[in-house]
Amino acid sequence: MPQLSLYIDELTLKKIELAAKIEHLSISKFVVKKINESLHDSWPDGFEMLFGAISNDSFVSSESLKYSDDIPRESL
Repeated sequence: MPQLSLYIDELTLKKIELAAKIEHLSISKFVVKKINESLHDSWPDGFEMLFGAISNDSFVSSESLKYSDDIPRESL
């Protein structure tokens, strides 16, 4: 398996060690997990729970626009 070396400051290392310990992971597995999370497009945990979370009368659907209301386009 390929290896990667990182040069980080002591404060960052302490934060990584603590976060890995909290998640019951080795430092290596924790860092790989975080790298993978940052490289994959996904919604944050609990994002779907936000639907309908705001109750405000100013949030209304706009009226549908007609295709004929669009501006003329250049022909190719």
